[in-house]
Amino acid sequence: MRVPPALLALASTMTAACLSILAGWQRGGLFAERVLLVCVGVVLVVAAHLLPALCRPHGWRIRALGMALWIGCMTATCYGHAVFFVMAQKHAGEVRAAVVPVVSVPGRNLAEIASDRAGIVARLARVTERRCSDRCAAVRIERTTVNARLIALDAESAEVTRRQLALDRADAERAAAKADPLAGLLTDFGVAAGRVDLVAGMAFAVVIEGVACFCWLLALRPADTTANAVTPAQEVSHGLPVTRVTPTSAAVAPGGNDVTELVETANSPAGERADDLARVLTAIRDGTLRGTVTEIRKHLGCSQAKAAAVRKQIVQHTEAISAVTEAITQS
Repeated sequence: MRVPPALLALASTMTAACLSILAGWQRGGLFAERVLLVCVGVVLVVAAHLLPALCRPHGWRIRALGMALWIGCMTATCYGHAVFFVMAQKHAGEVRAAVVPVVSVPGRNLAEIASDRAGIVARLARVTERRCSDRCAAVRIERTTVNARLIALDAESAEVTRRQLALDRADAERAAAKADPLAGLLTDFGVAAGRVDLVAGMAFAVVIEGVACFCWLLALRPADTTANAVTPAQEVSHGLPVTRVTPTSAAVAPGGNDVTELVETANSPAGERADDLARVLTAIRDGTLRGTVTEIRKHLGCSQAKAAAVRKQIVQHTEAISAVTEAITQS
């Protein structure tokens, strides 16, 4: 496992798991429902991140099945992350909207004031048309009183109108505060205003899931055997560039089975490397092992460097056998 991409992959997976936990907790009602939604979300996140890396060494059938499962996991995971981002934006908008001052309109509304004003205007008309004769003073007093009442109603109506406008401005500011100031720019690209938060949340979810999957692919990448090449022929193919030696081969007819001789030499007390060489040659002779560094390392359970050294010894023995065979053929 490569350490740098593994650290980034682990951080991405933990972040995505936390998002799924919060999304599942927000979507559930009862406590048991929340727990199950959280568990499902975490499993889907881990599966979406590791399936590409786990299916890579297998055949195309396993890869096709893994790809189908991966698409399903990614879809469900991105949907859960989008729910979290939308809910987070909603909560952030509510916090921003709470800062806007609350404006109230106490007292009567404009309809009630207009009704009273209509009555006062009608009363003023009656007073104006009244003949005063010997009661002119009383008529003038009543007319002045009615005019004063009409002025008061007009002032009250103006005040209510001003407060109503302030209330409308506060509502507009509160609505603007609830909206994401940056996500609103997506409307310029044809995205509906009601879907801006969903599109932005889905984009964030796809990015973080893509980063996690790619980093796990890098972290769990198989060892590169081309770096351990010892001859130009090995740079072209990872297979063993030798002719398989069998008891009926022309190369072993004059002098017996060369592979058997190599095994006997390897079984001599020459140390651990000879024993490893004998095991590998026996497996190659039986056809159960290819001569690549990766398979030698898996067969012996040793390090990459040791497997490369054993492969180099096999190549040297093979070249020696080929030289002897060619000399015998020419003679």
